[in-house]
Amino acid sequence: MLTKRVQSLSPSLTIAISTLAAELKAQGKDIISFSAGEPDFNTPEIIKDEAKKALDENFTRYTAVPGFPKLLDSIKLKLKRDNNLEYKSSQIIVSNGAKHSLFNLFQTVIEEGDEVIIPSPYWVTYPELVIYSGGKSVFIETTDEDGFKITPEQLKAAITPKTKMLILTTPSNPTGSVYSKEELEALGEVLKGTDILVASDEMYEKLIYEGEFTATASVSQDMFERTITINGLSKSVAMTGWRFGYLASPKDELIAAMKKLQSQSTSNINSITQYAAIVALKGEADSDIEMMRKEFKKRRDLAVKLLNDSDKLSVLKPDGAFYLFVNIQKISNDSMTFCKQILEEKGVALVPGVGFGSEGYFRFSFATDVDSIKEGITRIKDFCDNY
Repeated sequence: MLTKRVQSLSPSLTIAISTLAAELKAQGKDIISFSAGEPDFNTPEIIKDEAKKALDENFTRYTAVPGFPKLLDSIKLKLKRDNNLEYKSSQIIVSNGAKHSLFNLFQTVIEEGDEVIIPSPYWVTYPELVIYSGGKSVFIETTDEDGFKITPEQLKAAITPKTKMLILTTPSNPTGSVYSKEELEALGEVLKGTDILVASDEMYEKLIYEGEFTATASVSQDMFERTITINGLSKSVAMTGWRFGYLASPKDELIAAMKKLQSQSTSNINSITQYAAIVALKGEADSDIEMMRKEFKKRRDLAVKLLNDSDKLSVLKPDGAFYLFVNIQKISNDSMTFCKQILEEKGVALVPGVGFGSEGYFRFSFATDVDSIKEGITRIKDFCDNY
C-alpha cells in the first residue's frame, strides 16, 4: 500500500530521542534532556505583540503563496543589510520552516540518479530528502581534527558528472563549525566552470561566538549565481513553533517552480506568522537576539570546560549554533547503544552521532539552563567513568 519513496525514509533520531525523553519524564523519571534543537527562551515580546496586532487587524486570510509583499520586502532588505546580497522580492519564497524550504528545493531540482554532496556530520534531514527526491547522497567525512569542515581537495575528489548539488551548513548542526570567507572562496574556486548548485543552510547565522558570519552567496559573483540561501527565524529569535523559513535565489525559473509546487501543496504559510516576522527581519528584536547569544556563549564555555575535564571525552569549542559534538571514541564506537544506556541509567538524553553520519560521537544541545548543564555533565562523566 505504501509508496517506495515513503518506505525509504527513516524517522528522525533527534525527534525520537526527544520524544522518548518526554515520555520518561511524564512517567515521573528525573530526565535532563540535551537533545532538543530549539532555544529555551521565549519568543521576544515585540514579535508576539505584532502577532496580536495581526489578529486585531483581521490579518487572517490567504496571502500570496510566497508571502505577502511587505514581508518579502523585509526579507530582501535583511539580506542586503546583513549579508550584502541583492535579490528581487520575486526571487524569495517563504515556507513552513527551513525544512519545508529544503523539501521544495530538492523536489524541484533533484532528478533520479542525481548526486548531492553532503559533508558529514550532517543534519539528519539532508540525506532523507535526497532519497525521497530520487537522488544519491555522496558524503565527505570530516572529524574534530579538521574542525568538521571539508577542504577544496575533498570537494574536488567528490565531484562526478552526476553531481547536482553541494550542501553547506554554516554554522553547522550538529558541530557548530563555521566556514570563514576564505574557506568559502576556496570551495567556490573548485566549483567554477561547473553547473553544480550550492544549498547554503544559514539557519544559525545570528548565533556566532567567534569571528564573523559570511553568507556563502556573498563571496563571489559565481557563488551568488549558483547558491540557494536557506534561512529562517526558528533559532535566532526562538520562533520554532511559528514555522517560518525562507529561501532566496537569483534563478527566477527555480523560484517560479517552487512557487508552483508550494501552491499545489501547502499554499501560503500562516498569515499571522508572516505579519509578526517582519519586526524580527527589520532588526527590531536584535537586542533579544544579542541577549540569547551572550547567554548561549556562557553555556557553551561552561559545557566545553566541564566535558573536556573528563579524560574519556573530548569536544571542540564550536564557533556557532548551540550544539557540542562530543567525541566518545575512547570508550565507545556505538553511539546508539551509548545514548540509550545513559538515558535509561542516568536520565540524560543525548543524540547519537550515528544519526548525523558520524559514529563515535554524541550531540549535546546547550540550549538549556546552567544548572541542568552542570548536573547533566556530572551524570555523563560518572556514566563514562563506569562504562
